[in-house]
Amino acid sequence: MKFAICNETFQDWPHEKAFHFARELGYTGMEVAPFTLAGLATEVTAAQRAELRQLAEKADLEIIGLHWLLAKTSGFYLTTPDKEVRHRTGDYLADLAHLCRDLGGNLMVLGSPLQRNLLPGVTHEQALDLAADCITRALPTLEECGVTIAVEPLGPQEGDFLNTAASGADLIERIGSANVRLHLDVKAMSTETIPIPDLLRTHRSLLHHFHANDPNRQGPGMGEVDFHPILSTLQEIDYRGWVSVEVFDYTPGVEHLARQSIENLCQVLDDLADE
Repeated sequence: MKFAICNETFQDWPHEKAFHFARELGYTGMEVAPFTLAGLATEVTAAQRAELRQLAEKADLEIIGLHWLLAKTSGFYLTTPDKEVRHRTGDYLADLAHLCRDLGGNLMVLGSPLQRNLLPGVTHEQALDLAADCITRALPTLEECGVTIAVEPLGPQEGDFLNTAASGADLIERIGSANVRLHLDVKAMSTETIPIPDLLRTHRSLLHHFHANDPNRQGPGMGEVDFHPILSTLQEIDYRGWVSVEVFDYTPGVEHLARQSIENLCQVLDDLADE
């Protein structure tokens, strides 16, 4: 099982230090939030892209892709009826695909609830069509770059659009592209009435990426969620993608969060191997 970690976990650490520390702990992948590089993806120069990729390679670490795609930006929106804004957003997703490819990655996690929540007068059904139109605009570039968008359902505390894995699958099916697949997140799935293992089994054919965390906003195994049935089900469905640690509460400290998360995941795998 391949473990990655999100780079914003390391807050103000230099990239080189974060990469080497993550690799020492046993992570082999790093997921990058674009806002940690620049205000916009288009502001990251070719030289900066090459340097970051080289730093990761030097640390024997793979930059697997991007997440928080639209965070800390303005002027973009997935579900707006405003065609101009929607097309601008689709074009920016294409810009992000170029950045992802240049860094050596091949996936982009599309969460960004503040740029997709339902606007006044827009139903969820209409928003699905609007989001599909927005993402479809980026498809030629996604295909060219070999990048997959992984649609991320989020819990109701995050927003009011795509709150379930089923709604994420609905959006993916409306687009109908092999370059648009499903991302599932433990914190988000914990808000559903369907048990997490059942969600994983139901959506196994669409599952492309996975975030390991806890509803307490810390790392896997640092809260009440038992990861034994989760990792066991990922093994059962022959999931071959990344298990990426994403945290939101940095109170325990960067080093503790990064170390404890992968130790907890590895312990679960050891336990499963002994069964």
